[in-house]
Amino acid sequence: MIRITQILDKVSEYMPNVDLSLLQQAHIFAATAHEGQVRLSGEPYLSHPLSVAMILADMHWDLETIAAGLLHDTVEDTSATIEDIRESFGEGVSHIVDGVTKISKMDFATREDAQAESIRKMIVAMSKDIRVLSLKLADRLHNMRTLEYMKPHRRLAIARETLDIYAPLANRLGLYRIKVELEDLCLKYLHPEAYGQLEEGVRQHQTSSEEYVSLVVGMLEEMLKENNVEGRVNGRTKHYMSIYNKMREQKLTFDEIYDLIAFRIIVKSVRDCYAVFGFVHAKWHPVPGRIKDYISMPKENMYASLHTTVVGPGGERIEVQIRTEEMHRLAEFGVAAHWLYKEGQAGMKAKDAAKFTWLREIVDWQKETTDSQEFLSSLRYDLFSDELYVFTPSGDIKELPKDATPVDFAYQIHTQVGDHCKGAKVNGKLAQLDTKLKNGDSVEIITSPSRYPSRDWLKFVKTGKAISRIKHFIRTEERERSIALAREMLEKEGRKMGVNFVRALNDGRLETLAEEFSFSSVDELLSAVGYTRITPRKVLNRLLPKAEEEATVEPETEPVREEPTRTATDGVVIDGVDNVLVSYAQCCNPLPGEPIVGHISPTKGVRVHTAECPNVRNLEPERIINISWRVKSDHTYPGKILIKAKDAPGVLGRLGMLISEQGANIDAGSFKSQEDGTTRYDFTVMVRDLPHLLEVMGVLSREKEVLDVSRPNASRSG
Repeated sequence: MIRITQILDKVSEYMPNVDLSLLQQAHIFAATAHEGQVRLSGEPYLSHPLSVAMILADMHWDLETIAAGLLHDTVEDTSATIEDIRESFGEGVSHIVDGVTKISKMDFATREDAQAESIRKMIVAMSKDIRVLSLKLADRLHNMRTLEYMKPHRRLAIARETLDIYAPLANRLGLYRIKVELEDLCLKYLHPEAYGQLEEGVRQHQTSSEEYVSLVVGMLEEMLKENNVEGRVNGRTKHYMSIYNKMREQKLTFDEIYDLIAFRIIVKSVRDCYAVFGFVHAKWHPVPGRIKDYISMPKENMYASLHTTVVGPGGERIEVQIRTEEMHRLAEFGVAAHWLYKEGQAGMKAKDAAKFTWLREIVDWQKETTDSQEFLSSLRYDLFSDELYVFTPSGDIKELPKDATPVDFAYQIHTQVGDHCKGAKVNGKLAQLDTKLKNGDSVEIITSPSRYPSRDWLKFVKTGKAISRIKHFIRTEERERSIALAREMLEKEGRKMGVNFVRALNDGRLETLAEEFSFSSVDELLSAVGYTRITPRKVLNRLLPKAEEEATVEPETEPVREEPTRTATDGVVIDGVDNVLVSYAQCCNPLPGEPIVGHISPTKGVRVHTAECPNVRNLEPERIINISWRVKSDHTYPGKILIKAKDAPGVLGRLGMLISEQGANIDAGSFKSQEDGTTRYDFTVMVRDLPHLLEVMGVLSREKEVLDVSRPNASRSG
C-alpha cells in the first residue's frame, strides 16, 4: 500500500521547497472520511486514493490536483460534501473533485445513460480545468490495475469503456505512459488469450534480444559521438496493444513482427534532431512510407518527434524516434508539462492554451446534443479515429479523423463556415463535398449565405462536431416548419369553430393551455400540433366557453383496419410544408399518379388516401387537407396486387419472374388454394408510381394461367 510519505517525497523531487501541508491535510481528511471502508480486494479503501495521488505525482501534477486525488471519492462514497471540500481546501480542489464525481443522485433509465451523462459532465468540467481529466485518468488507471476483483461482466464493460474513451483521451492529452498502460490492461481483459501469448512472446524475445538492443544502442551512441552531437539513447519493446493491432491489421503472426523494439535518441536542439535523422538514414536504409515528421507538424496533443523505421543490423527492422529534451518531457508528462506551478499563477501557460481548442470544440457541440448516448457515440468517433492533417489556405494545420471530408474541415474552421458551406477546393481544384481528404491536402471552403446544412451530409461526415451541428440544424428547421404548419391549421380550423386563434395567442391564453397539456412552452404545444400528435380541434375546444366546449365533441377517427405498412416524411407536400409526419392508409394504398387527400389523425399523423377512397366520405371534413405528391426518381412505393390463377405447377415462379422483368420487386406475398381449383395470390410489389403498377398488372393479366388481376380494396381496379 502506498504511503503518504512516498507521495510527499515524489512531489519534492520536481517541486523542491514547496509547502506540502495541503497534501498532509487532504490525507487526514480522506483517511477520516473512508475509515472502516474496504475495497473488493480486501484492502483498506484509503489505498485507492493514495495510489491515485501517487500516479498524479508520477505525472508531475501540482498540489491541488494531487490533493484532489486524495479526496476524489469522499463526496461520492462518504458523508462529505463539495461544500466541505471547498471550505477546507479551496475552490480549485473542490472544482476538480466535483468534476470527477459521478451523477449518482440522478435517476437514469439505464446504467449506460448514467455513465454517458457522467462522461459528458466530466468533459464540460475539464474544459474549464484540464486537471479534472488527468485525475479521472489516474483514477481509471488504478481501477484497471485492480480490475481482477470485479465480476466478469463488469470487467468487460469497464475495459471496453476504457479502450473506447479513456485511453484515447489520455492520448489527446499527451499522457503516453497512461495511454499505453490503459491499452495493455484493456487487452488483458478483453482478449486474455492473445494477451497471454504476447506476454510470453515478448518475454522470450527480450531474453534473446538483449544483446541486439545493446548492439544498436552502442552503434547509435557511437554515431552521435562521431558527429559531435550531445545526446542519449535508449531502447524499449513496444507495448502489447500496438503489437496486437499490427498483427490483426496486417494478418501477421508474432514471429512475423520484426520491429518489436523502438530506439529513442534524445538531443539538445531541433537542428540536432534533423541532423541525427540524416545520420541514421546514412547508416541504415529507411523503410519507404515509414517516416513521420511530428516536429514540423505536431499532433494536437503537442507531441513532437521524428519517427523513422530502418533496416538495422542483421536485416532487422527497427523504429527510431528522435526528439529534444523538451519534446521528451512533453511526451512523458503530457498536459502536466504545460501547467504553471508558481503560487498565484496556477493554470495553463498562455502560449499552450490555444493548442487545446479541440476540447473547447467538443464542449461547444455537446451543447447542441441533448442525448447523452448520441454525444458519447460522436465522442468515441472523434477520439478513436486515425489522424489526418490538412492545411488551410493560410498554411494553418487542422487535424481531422481518417476519411474526413471538406464539410468536416469547414466545421473545424468555424460553425458558421460549416453551416453555409457551398463547395470546396482541394489543392486548388473544385471537389465534391463528400471527397475523402488525404494527408497534406490544402482545403479552401466556398460559402454562401443562402446555403444551409443538408440531411445528406450525415451520410459522409466523420467529426462529432459536424454530425451534432447538422442534426441540430435539421431538428430546428423541422420544428420551425411544424410550428408554422400548426399556426396555419389552427387559424383555419378556428375560423370554422368561431375561435380567434391569433387573439388567443396574443393574449397569453395559449401559455396556460400549454401547461394544461404538460408542455414547457407554447412552441412545444404548437410543434405537437404540427406533428399531429394533438389535433387542432382538441386545442381549440379548450379555448371555447365551457358550455360550448361540452357540446363540441370531437368525432371519432376514421375506421382503420390495421397499422399502415409504411411511413414517410418526404413522399408528399402538405399545404406547401414538408417534413411533417405522414402515414399511408392501407384501405386504398395510394400511389404517385392518382389524386390524393390528407386526413389529420390524432395518432397516425397526416394519413394519405386516394381522393376516391370510399372511407374518405366517412371522415370529418374539417380534418381533410389538400396534399400533393413529391416523387423522387429513385423512390419506390408498395402497391398491392390480387391475382386469381389456375392451380398449376410453376405458376408462382412464373409470376415472380414476370414482376421482376417489369422492374418491380416483390416486398411481401402470400397464396392460398381455393376449392374451385384456383389459387389466390396477394403480392405487395415495390413500384415507382400508379402507371408502373398498371403496367405490371397488364403483363400479368396476359399470362395464360392467370384468370384475373386487380388491386385489393382499391378505390378503382386496374
